[in-house]
Amino acid sequence: MENIQFSTQIIVGEDALQSLENVKEKRVFIVTDPFMAENGMVEQVTTYLNQYHVFSDIVPDLPLDKIVSGIKEMESFQSEVIVAIGGGSAIDAAKAMKYFGQKTMDLLTEQFIAIPTTSGTGSEVTNFSVITISELGLKIPLVTDKIQPDVAILDTGLVMSVPPKITADTGIDVLTHVIESYVSTEANGVADALCEKVVALVFEYLERAYKNGQDKEAREQMHLASCMAGMAFNSTSLGLNHGIAHAAGARLHVPHGRINGILLPEVIAYNSGLGNGQVTEVEVAERYAALANCISNTQTKNPRLGVQNLIRLIKQLREKLDMPATLSEYGLSSKEVLSHEEAIATSALADGCTRTNPRQADEKGVRAILKAIL
Repeated sequence: MENIQFSTQIIVGEDALQSLENVKEKRVFIVTDPFMAENGMVEQVTTYLNQYHVFSDIVPDLPLDKIVSGIKEMESFQSEVIVAIGGGSAIDAAKAMKYFGQKTMDLLTEQFIAIPTTSGTGSEVTNFSVITISELGLKIPLVTDKIQPDVAILDTGLVMSVPPKITADTGIDVLTHVIESYVSTEANGVADALCEKVVALVFEYLERAYKNGQDKEAREQMHLASCMAGMAFNSTSLGLNHGIAHAAGARLHVPHGRINGILLPEVIAYNSGLGNGQVTEVEVAERYAALANCISNTQTKNPRLGVQNLIRLIKQLREKLDMPATLSEYGLSSKEVLSHEEAIATSALADGCTRTNPRQADEKGVRAILKAIL
């Protein structure tokens, strides 16, 4: 039996922000980052509100003390509605504040609205949040329906000014989401359809959005792709790629999309058992081959050729986006990476995303992947 649900209302279009008038008379707690607060982006939201309080003490890899500060301000303001505007950090922070605010201080929220300003995490339609415990060098996924946004507002105008490097990182995160969702042990037909559509959108529009941020069609399609990817992995979870990315990102401080892009070809090779001219995990390889056929002019039913084609296409896209292929290209030394090898392997295997990886991962496998991306 499969239980598939999409409980978030999605509002799309140039006038999507006007839907905020539905909460105009409520006390709205806005969670965002300093850049959004300073560049006038938040004013596009507050113009529809009468009573609001802005919490902008948000940083990447948000530590617990920031979440605690936010909860205290929510209580003081007597918030009725939460609106998160920003990238994954802001939306994940709002999710954590909502969850722990209710758990620790019995703070109840009438509505939770997410407004993404990057096209990558899909966090606006998922019940996932990632919490960082800095002193332990850990990123811990929080997964519960209690943090699922009630409404997601997709306004393309909010992503037109995203810088090229962030466009690339977030776009590769979208690609990683659907590839992992498609081969997840919890894969289902509905998510499959979303993944097949999204992978085609990424290969058609990501490079265009990266090279010309004012390409409105490319921005619209990538924003939609990000949301659809979130819908897919919200019902399937992810895999080892994200498990390692969470663990390595927390210790090596590599941006999430960038570490995903470095890992992706090697994790695909590992999951399919690619080596010595063959694949040992045939069913997984067949799934990867099916995705490759969604984006390639070269169609094949041969699992090995399909896997090799998918890896080749990903590497070509990564190069077009001027993204590093290894951690050394990113600027990290082998010594620094290997000093964290054991901790990364342990954390990756314990990560909730790794549970649904199509191949049972072990410490030896994770260490081999890390060495391959040095």
